[in-house]
Amino acid sequence: MGERDGTAERDDTAGRDDTAGRLRAVCDELSERFYERADVVRTLVTALLAGQHSLVLGPPGTAKSELARELTGRVEGAAYWEILLSKFTAPTRMFGPIDVAALARGEYRQVYDGRATTAHIAFIDEIFKCSTAALNETLGYLNERIYHPENGGAPIHCPLIGAITASNELPEGEDTAAIYDRLLVRIEVGYLEDPSNFAALVRSAVGGRREAPARTTIQLAELQRAVTETVPAVDVPDAVVDAVCTLRAALRRKELVASDRRWRQAVGLLQASAYLDGRPEVAETDLSVLTHVLWDSPAQRPTVEREVLHLVNPDAKEALDLADTIEELETQLDSMAGQSREALSDWVIKKAHHQLATAGQRLDKLRAEAAGAGRSTAAIDRVTGRQRAVRARILTEALGVDANMVRDRP
Repeated sequence: MGERDGTAERDDTAGRDDTAGRLRAVCDELSERFYERADVVRTLVTALLAGQHSLVLGPPGTAKSELARELTGRVEGAAYWEILLSKFTAPTRMFGPIDVAALARGEYRQVYDGRATTAHIAFIDEIFKCSTAALNETLGYLNERIYHPENGGAPIHCPLIGAITASNELPEGEDTAAIYDRLLVRIEVGYLEDPSNFAALVRSAVGGRREAPARTTIQLAELQRAVTETVPAVDVPDAVVDAVCTLRAALRRKELVASDRRWRQAVGLLQASAYLDGRPEVAETDLSVLTHVLWDSPAQRPTVEREVLHLVNPDAKEALDLADTIEELETQLDSMAGQSREALSDWVIKKAHHQLATAGQRLDKLRAEAAGAGRSTAAIDRVTGRQRAVRARILTEALGVDANMVRDRP
């Protein structure tokens, strides 16, 4: 009996590991399809595993909706609900319209099928345009997973695992600020920076037959088990608890204060990050996901990121210092718009090329050191992406090199 139980336990563990492995495959596939979105994809998957809601914040045309739909579509068997909100969206359109046939018989009943009330995963676009009439029900839906019927009946418990929301702008009023507070994970996206990635995007729009990309999926039951059982079982060592306390103190010194509720929910994100990587316990490197949690305005994000990385990843902190040099070079390139090709070439030869090459070499070394020590390379990879993007801009805009010639080159 004991031997059979042990075999069942090993089979169950293997199944859970397989779920995490397939979710990593989903991340890889979407990162390949959506340029410069690897960190966004991983963070969204982590939030879903933690049973938390996320916000993707950025201008129109940055693939927010397409990415959300493609990710949520990888969960087979899940009821999916999507809506584009406006100031005039009625609660019944979100949670269930009135059954007209029943009303004709004198019965007041709502139809919940296909609405937020029955969804396992939701995508809510323009979340901060939520109407005043729908505000309280939306808050209850996100915070407690309940809906109060129009006829005043007993609250309906909704099966929502997590919602991905999107917006082009931050909330302005106090009402929508309450919704903003319910979104634990906040991710900024922008337009493509690397000219070679933009060229690849343009080429992808050209017609013609293409081989269908790989499309890994997971079952709803597997995701639910990970969210309710496996992720909460990931161990959080005392060293990580100490690191979280140290980070909170450091941010408070910078006058960046997050609520106790937000810190508590963040623990689930740390566990989900470790689970996604296939680890049985949280490591200090998992704290990097908190760079998407502990800021209210985008202006605060760099400070949060530096404090997090200073604590958990000295390699990444140095990478951020190099990012300042890279950003300065891009600013100089922008300020030289309209100057002659000769002046631009002189600037590249005397200054930009050397600084970018030095930064690139140092980033490569930092990545090797971090990988060798088992530390996260996500921040270093992001700065390396910026280095390559700025290098590509300089080559294409200052020297006139074809964007196709600089793709995938260091």
